[in-house]
Amino acid sequence: MLRKVLGGFVVKEKKSIADWLWNLALLLWALTIIFPLAWIFYESLKTNQEFFQDVWKLPGQLIWQNYSDAWNEYRIGQAMLNTVYYVGVSLIIGTFLTAINAYVLTRMQFKGRSVMWGLIMLSLFLPGINALVPQYVLMRDLGLTNSLTGLIILDSFSESAFYLMMLGGFMQSLPKELEESASIDGASIFQTFFRIILPLSTAGIVTVAIFKFLNLYNNFLGPFIYLSDPDKYTVGVAMYQANQIMHYKSDWVTLFAGLMITMVPLIVMYMVFQNRVREGATLGAIKG
Repeated sequence: MLRKVLGGFVVKEKKSIADWLWNLALLLWALTIIFPLAWIFYESLKTNQEFFQDVWKLPGQLIWQNYSDAWNEYRIGQAMLNTVYYVGVSLIIGTFLTAINAYVLTRMQFKGRSVMWGLIMLSLFLPGINALVPQYVLMRDLGLTNSLTGLIILDSFSESAFYLMMLGGFMQSLPKELEESASIDGASIFQTFFRIILPLSTAGIVTVAIFKFLNLYNNFLGPFIYLSDPDKYTVGVAMYQANQIMHYKSDWVTLFAGLMITMVPLIVMYMVFQNRVREGATLGAIKG
């Protein structure tokens, strides 16, 4: 029931059939996401014998040892540490560079800015796979293949037009008088950026950082191509290798346990920052 405050009284409004249908559609959509997660979770607590006997039956006894086996045997633990290093450093450097680029392209006036923006927008129509071969040749010639640090450099300096548009639109909505006042007070461009623009753009920067985190954590193609040492694999490649092992070893419950471990950071990120993402994504649009 919807509620309205009218003359100090609370008036209830009946939901229309369209509202009920929309809520039902959202509920069904939520179930399509929650049910597979729940199924994988209780499958990860079975024995392999129980799994092959009946995939829908609940486990008779909770086998938490599967998570320990996934952490050690399939090297999920090492992959998680590699991912923390790769994602953490790439996130800090990449988000900072995106903030600087967005500031320069939206708040500063210089010759060729419109041409630069046009080229950036053009990149949206070019599939990223086209740059794979020249990127690999460059990384190989620089000796940065099979290196997490090299992968960090590649992802940190590979700017995305989507993030630039998102953060640039937010920064563009800030009053121009802020920079004019700072310039009158003798502030340099860097002081204006770090002391005024950066603090006021926190909501937009956090939003971009969350999207970058999700993209980096789920990145599979880059680590799969550039990393050849199993000790340097990220979670995406480690899970792929574990899945390949299932062609010769039917240990699916341990694989499900590893999958649950890798999903924990994403679930936590969603639970903690879902409101912040929504707020940051709409705040710039409202101001603009």
